[in-house]
Amino acid sequence: MKYFAVLLPMKDEELSKEHRPAHLAYLEARRSEGKIFANGRFVDGWGGLVIYKAESFEEVQAIVEEDPYVKLGARHCEIHEWDLVM
Repeated sequence: MKYFAVLLPMKDEELSKEHRPAHLAYLEARRSEGKIFANGRFVDGWGGLVIYKAESFEEVQAIVEEDPYVKLGARHCEIHEWDLVM
């Protein structure tokens, strides 16, 4: 299993407010599937971060593209494979 840090910088604040419930429900569904390690917003309003668990970049990209924030144009997205060290 690989980890991927997905940055979700703000694109449209109004759309983000409108689609926040759908985004959070989407994340909860992915969490129940075991696909999310951690997530949260940046307190300065910049956007948020989701750390996904997936087998490949393509898998996580497909998941991210279905996130309502991304799909409906509220947020940009940037995906990076993350080498977790604990």
